[in-house]
Amino acid sequence: MARATASAAVFAALLFAASAAAQGASPWFPIPDDAVYLTGDSWSSSGVTYRLYGVQACLRGTDFTNAHGLKRDCGEASLAMLAALARDLRPQCYDAAESRRLRTVFVFCLANPTKGAAAGSRIDLGTALISTGFAFAALKPDGQPVHTPYFVAQLVAQRAKAGFWAFADVPDPNAIILRALRQDQAGAEPAAPPDAAKKP
Repeated sequence: MARATASAAVFAALLFAASAAAQGASPWFPIPDDAVYLTGDSWSSSGVTYRLYGVQACLRGTDFTNAHGLKRDCGEASLAMLAALARDLRPQCYDAAESRRLRTVFVFCLANPTKGAAAGSRIDLGTALISTGFAFAALKPDGQPVHTPYFVAQLVAQRAKAGFWAFADVPDPNAIILRALRQDQAGAEPAAPPDAAKKP
């Protein structure tokens, strides 16, 4: 099922790449070594913020209790996983959408490992984060997933109790964000942490 989860994102990426190749320019770019990781789904480079399309990281300032009974910041754990996967997988990314209002470019990122158990496979970075349980499928304000294959990956991770799903008090960022949106619409002050940016 994990293979099927990644297939839609990979197919979209290949179509986009083929279109750009026909125009003579490669749309792919790496996450640079000097990127500053902002959250578990975003980084900045050269004054531009990049965010993984359809991915929602844990929010900073929200805690979970780890297997040793210690409270840990969920957002920091999410950020550490993104940085580690980007370093290890060296993915190539392409622009999927842009929000001028948020000054953010939304991207899909794919890796083609040449060594190890994953050699010869194609790995979608968003799927890798979500299927290991260290990120979540972003939801629209109506509660529907932004990118359905990521929601499927989340269900698989949740059933397997992977990553954050192993802990009973995991602070689901989507629940926090949707609650804040409802409060905002009702005229109340939003209660979401500052990095709870709305997804496209």
